[in-house]
Amino acid sequence: MNFEAAIFDLDGTLLNSMDVWEKIDIAFLKKRNLPVPPDYITEICARSFEEAAQYTIELFDMSMSVESVIEEWNAMAAYEYAHNIRLMPYTYEYLLQLKELQVKLAVATGLPEELYKPCLINNGIYDMFDFLCSADQVQKGKEYPDIFLFAARGLKVSPEKCIVFEDVLPAIRSAKQAGMITYCVYDKYSAHNEEKIRSIADGYIYDFRNAPLPESKGSVKVKITK
Repeated sequence: MNFEAAIFDLDGTLLNSMDVWEKIDIAFLKKRNLPVPPDYITEICARSFEEAAQYTIELFDMSMSVESVIEEWNAMAAYEYAHNIRLMPYTYEYLLQLKELQVKLAVATGLPEELYKPCLINNGIYDMFDFLCSADQVQKGKEYPDIFLFAARGLKVSPEKCIVFEDVLPAIRSAKQAGMITYCVYDKYSAHNEEKIRSIADGYIYDFRNAPLPESKGSVKVKITK
């Protein structure tokens, strides 16, 4: 496998944050005496914040604006992202290995900058990335390839030379449509789609211990620390 750049999702991929969003979503809906549908988190996690807010408003027939929903979500999430959310296992080691191999790194996330930037800084990986972008910048969620193509342009690397790490089916599908190598990182919220994901993705991993390195850079393995 040969690639010159790696593009990473954050929630559920680099960041161990999906449980936080489940708590936020439950609290947001419980405050309004609304139930949490079984597939709600899966439905919103591949969308931009604006799309997720619009979906929520329409699903529950709310009289709120998109802006007010996003403002409330951000207020609930801000402290957690700045202080408590940590990296998924072996993430730091893999990112460090890629940097040593001179692979360009990007973040392509549905999170707004005010959430992801403090979190990446707090976890000591912000400066590792050559380009960072949010789905709100392209005004489309990850069910469309726009954000991945935007990241590739930001890195100045052709799409076919990029590998994308994602955890949800719509994003895996659209990254593949963009012509990129796609790897799924296991996430319990997408486990029900594992068969479909495996049929699309180029690889499926449970953590970054088994993540690929570019062939042209040799066969050095990620150093795992305990």
